[in-house]
Amino acid sequence: MKTNNTPSIDHICLLRLSALGDCCHALAVIQNIREKSPHSKITWVIGKTEHQLFRDLEEIEFIVVDKNNLFSSFLKIRKEFRKKQFDVLLNMHASMSANLISLAINAKKKVGYDQDRARDLQNWFCNESISSIKNQHVANGMLEFSNHINVQCEQPCWKALTLTPEEDFAIKLIDPNKYTCVISPCSSQPYDDKYFRSWSINNYIELIRYLINRNDLQVILTGGISPTEKSYSEQLNTAFDDRILNLIGKTSIREMAALIKHSDMLISPDSGPAHIGTIMGTPVIGLYAMTNPQRSGPYNSTKWIVNKYPEALKKYLDQLPEEVKWGQKIQEPDAMNLITSNDVITKIKQLIDNFVE
Repeated sequence: MKTNNTPSIDHICLLRLSALGDCCHALAVIQNIREKSPHSKITWVIGKTEHQLFRDLEEIEFIVVDKNNLFSSFLKIRKEFRKKQFDVLLNMHASMSANLISLAINAKKKVGYDQDRARDLQNWFCNESISSIKNQHVANGMLEFSNHINVQCEQPCWKALTLTPEEDFAIKLIDPNKYTCVISPCSSQPYDDKYFRSWSINNYIELIRYLINRNDLQVILTGGISPTEKSYSEQLNTAFDDRILNLIGKTSIREMAALIKHSDMLISPDSGPAHIGTIMGTPVIGLYAMTNPQRSGPYNSTKWIVNKYPEALKKYLDQLPEEVKWGQKIQEPDAMNLITSNDVITKIKQLIDNFVE
């Protein structure tokens, strides 16, 4: 691996197109650089959906890529960057799409992941790589890009986004006399996917029944417009009618983020909203069985996570966490059923007790 001893970098290009959670992790890198190297100009090459959330970041130039029309985006970026020279490209997206886009970016140094994490031949498109550190959380791994250019930081941290006017929208919906529990019930994957990270609808019904029977909790549902989310929304409407505020499919990504920011807690499986909770400073009760939360869970909510990943490894693969590769996924549709409603209720009670203290 080549190392970088450059003391000052004037113009940085950061390439992270998606996904939402990974862009939330990338935000920690950007905010660290902005704080410790304020003279450095940052250009972020980002996907359309993700740009909607981050577009108001101060002093960041955005170049927006349509991943559904990648070749046109490549031509657009090549034209945009034809006369622009960057000191360094931080290619934080190990994918062939990002590799293609990186060809249109003129940079003296092109930094990618280490050999173990450089998927899709990424190291063919870079001339430097970050340090190889085993068993890191994804957010810590991304922070190695900042360390590589000598903008040092030991732990990722985030300054909450300001969302105008979406925060006014959120505040009007939140009951100030109750704890607000936002539930983003599912990842947006289809039902027939073996890697189905959503908790079952019956478990959510049991949990929400408990929540609405408490007098101190307001329940708000949020989510997107995927078939999975639409199905969950319809079933929860049937079960609870107007006793919950169901906003699934009814908000923009920014409105959803504002609701999460102003809530007291978020319940979510391994999906983008869980990481929005992290960057907004909201405690996240993460529901994890199919992925390792030590690698990709909500970074600042470790003690609130319901972690059934070790149990799932033992049940489905007959292995322990230390016996499998870092990032091993459980591709069994029933794995999420290892999480019970009582597991989640216990975390909710502990979190509310923490508020009282």
